[in-house]
Amino acid sequence: MARAGWAVGWKKDAFWGKEALEAQKARKDYRLTWGLLATGRGIPRAHCAVLGADGQQIGEVTSGTMSPTLKQGIALALLDRGVAEGDEVSIDVRGRSLPAKVVKPPFVQTHIS
Repeated sequence: MARAGWAVGWKKDAFWGKEALEAQKARKDYRLTWGLLATGRGIPRAHCAVLGADGQQIGEVTSGTMSPTLKQGIALALLDRGVAEGDEVSIDVRGRSLPAKVVKPPFVQTHIS
């Protein structure tokens, strides 16, 4: 699902994969999309493993780059459902541990309040 359920035509009578998606939704065994904000020096990249505090893999980076606005690494990642906003994680970038914080996208404020 990855928080993309809004893009699925749930009200349609039938579509390819509907049964599989409904079963997955009922089991709640899918990962969720979260943002990662690097707190150390480094740039997260796609397919890098995301590790929890215990060193176990809890997800995978789907895309990452250097934010020119924030001047630090940012990424989107699919993370296990137990992960929450504000959690400290590490990203395995080519064998080097990059500390990061779990955040809710967007990374930069989109409007002035």
